[in-house]
Amino acid sequence: MLTAAAAVVYCLDSLILFRRFLASTFDLVIFDQGVSGYARLAAPVSLARGISDGQGAHFVLLADHWSPVLALLAPLYWIHDGPGTLLIAQGVLFALAIPPLWIYTRRRIGPGAAYFTCVAYALSLPVMEAVIFDFHEVAFVPVLTAVMVERFDAGRRWPGILAAVALLLVKEDMGLLVAGFGGYLLLTCRRAEVTGRRARAWTGAGFVIGGVAATWIATHVLIPAFGGSATFYWAYGQFGPTLGSALLNVITHPWHALHVFVTPGVKARTMIGLLAMFAFLPLASPMVIAVLPLLAERMLASGYPLWWQAKFQYDAFLVMMLCCAAVDGAARLQKHWPARWDHWLAYPHRRPAWLRRDGAPYALATLWAAGICAAALVYVPSSPFGQLLHPNFYGVNARMQAAAAAVAHVPAGVEVEAANNIGPRLSGRDTVLLLDGTPRWAPWVVGDSTGLDFPFCTPSQQAQELAYLRAHGYTQVFAADGYVVLHRPADARTAQALAHPLPAARLHTNICY
Repeated sequence: MLTAAAAVVYCLDSLILFRRFLASTFDLVIFDQGVSGYARLAAPVSLARGISDGQGAHFVLLADHWSPVLALLAPLYWIHDGPGTLLIAQGVLFALAIPPLWIYTRRRIGPGAAYFTCVAYALSLPVMEAVIFDFHEVAFVPVLTAVMVERFDAGRRWPGILAAVALLLVKEDMGLLVAGFGGYLLLTCRRAEVTGRRARAWTGAGFVIGGVAATWIATHVLIPAFGGSATFYWAYGQFGPTLGSALLNVITHPWHALHVFVTPGVKARTMIGLLAMFAFLPLASPMVIAVLPLLAERMLASGYPLWWQAKFQYDAFLVMMLCCAAVDGAARLQKHWPARWDHWLAYPHRRPAWLRRDGAPYALATLWAAGICAAALVYVPSSPFGQLLHPNFYGVNARMQAAAAAVAHVPAGVEVEAANNIGPRLSGRDTVLLLDGTPRWAPWVVGDSTGLDFPFCTPSQQAQELAYLRAHGYTQVFAADGYVVLHRPADARTAQALAHPLPAARLHTNICY
């Protein structure tokens, strides 16, 4: 019931945002075009991403990120081909992490704590931020992480290994998470049963070596094989121009690396927030080292400040591992909790079943879980999901009605340049390009002359582009509340394309990418 409830909330929130034109071409349309390609048994090409970034009309998603796991969503597109399918799939995937988390938590600290911990995960800020920001491959990470941790904790090594291998297909840097978990297995192999110590140690070493190798191969071999660049996301120039020189700099200048790791202050706030969600108990478990490689990847980067923030989907890659580490930390503290204090917290003969398991008390751990659950519930009204509590969130205002009317004026099966928030509503039936300041001379254009849409810095920039297109052969067929639909006949488009072959000059040099 908890899993189903979480899935309903996630899907409801994201679908309402989609209906209210609060989804975006970057990134929902990008993934929609790619998965639609898989569904047609073709390459996962994203025209919107390729054209906007100057990579061409045949840009394959695997040239950006190594995420072949997205092909698993293709059968869903045989039922309904459109961005809404991705939003529903994402909500279900995030919710499916709850059962393995519950099993793991019940085994370690009891059934009552398991329910509380699962609610805390379901309402955690990283999950909410990912749900409200379109769709991303991170939806696969919590469930696979939970399965990996739970299976290893249960002594079922091979299913855990299979979950780790599946993580490597989610994104190129998931090898760092697998390597970090391998470090945890190595640190704790001495505490395993005698018969399992060697297997745990070998598995841990394999995870460390294999995870790092998988990330390197995906970045330097697989992504370039599909037309991408191994250095596109290189953001560590302050340490060196290459991976080897950067690692040498970090090793020889550790204090400089530590300074970069925690400054500016947004980095420290993000990391403190991740730990505070679980009352800092991840620090009581050696499992916390599993998240350090991914954290270092983000916090040592200088080229992408968005990676440092708690917004968007980045923290969702870490939330499940931190949650499992917190459970392990609670179990370790419970083990050393003085029996007389535990007796004081809840008398054994009066303690309800959810505070006991096989006669063993779990009062401290259950109180911890109840505390983080209560904190998550109290936070909901001011959280990204707080909008679900307001009736106005379910309505449609005049601007949204105008946007829907603009979408209705564009016929199906055409190519259209659309404002960032309009593209998702067209992507299921049209070929969508991002209206981004560079004229593409598509037959249809849908823009917003009053709203602020990525990648424009001001509404006036988008209005200027619409005026430029009207002056160069486009006819206005609709206008209401700032939204404008333009159309250009085929013969005029041919003449314009000959006069201005792609790529055209960008109208504004200060586009806010």
